[in-house]
Amino acid sequence: MMFTKRLREGVRRGRITCSVRIWTRPQVKAGGRYRMDEGQIVVDSIVPIRLRDITRDLALESGFSSVKDLLQTAKHGSGNNVYLIRFRYLPPGAWHVPSTAGDVRHQGRAETGSASSSDSRSQLLRRILKSKPRRSARIT
Repeated sequence: MMFTKRLREGVRRGRITCSVRIWTRPQVKAGGRYRMDEGQIVVDSIVPIRLRDITRDLALESGFSSVKDLLQTAKHGSGNNVYLIRFRYLPPGAWHVPSTAGDVRHQGRAETGSASSSDSRSQLLRRILKSKPRRSARIT
């Protein structure tokens, strides 16, 4: 995913976590990783929306001062389909943990996934924490 230079610092700092794009078809997919500067953008979700769904609050959340400003940047080519993309920035060397429906940042929004995937992730983390470290071979 490409961002204008004026938005990149906000993305890197985690202040900007969504983007509105107007395309002929989706150019990214949920779960996809895309390079940005030294790090990566991880797409949490991509949802088709209508132009009238774009509010001032959404424009501000996307790093723009107004809906008009957002729309001038969001239009890419001849597309007419509007997409809301939620993402997070991973700095170089960061470990990516896939988001789940129980992710706090997305509560109250329709997201893919289920509570059971969140439960299984929690169970996996508990098993890892309880496990004993492997014995390493001694080098003499």
